[in-house]
Amino acid sequence: MNISKHLETLMNLKDDEKYYGEYGKQWLSNSDIYTLLNNPKEFNQPKKETKAMLEGRYFHTAMLEPQKLEGFIVLDMASRNSKAYKEYSAEHDGKMFLLAPEVLQLDKVVDAMKSNFSLHQQIYEETNKFEVPMVKTIEGLEWKGKADIVGTHKLIDLKTTSDISKFKYSASKYNYDSQAFIYEELFGKPLEFYVIDKTTHQLSVFTPGEEFLKKGELKVKMAIEVYNDFFKKGSTNDIDQHIHYEVL
Repeated sequence: MNISKHLETLMNLKDDEKYYGEYGKQWLSNSDIYTLLNNPKEFNQPKKETKAMLEGRYFHTAMLEPQKLEGFIVLDMASRNSKAYKEYSAEHDGKMFLLAPEVLQLDKVVDAMKSNFSLHQQIYEETNKFEVPMVKTIEGLEWKGKADIVGTHKLIDLKTTSDISKFKYSASKYNYDSQAFIYEELFGKPLEFYVIDKTTHQLSVFTPGEEFLKKGELKVKMAIEVYNDFFKKGSTNDIDQHIHYEVL
């Protein structure tokens, strides 16, 4: 890819609608790892946004692009089990919406991370860039990623968790190991996770170690194997014949 084409691609991927939409499907991303490894029949199938995903998107927007918060619809309701919520969601194809009490709690989480002097300095360093896309060939396939924060010497990824004492387990479950590997490949810089507990507001910084990155690399290679077998152009293998193997 020549330089002008590369820059055009990155400009397009800066737009979330293009990054997460049809245009972005030209590239694999870390979000594909789980699907390819656990249920490849759902690969490239549309997925509805979950409550956790919506809350995570609000948190990131509030931290890094607060000018875009007006794009969130917040319903002044106490429960998704209410008739009013169900009717409103049904009118919008079952879409998930934030509730006012949830936003109140999320704003407290945002304030807690922003009010930490050390993290605030590192997150909002003058030379940092936010929501930066990148594409690169990894293991023979085209990949994309969008870093929360690109600093001079490292990447920063912001995370929330329901129990920070179990974050190491969550990091494996939600494929943060493969994310760390992919992003280091894409940007050529190490990645750190800045994490806040949504309940206690405890803050932690997690630095991926060598073993963590190796696990991530292994997941990427396993996912690529599945992709090449069933989805790469020219493949004639039937996805219905796929069998998932796992050691308990």
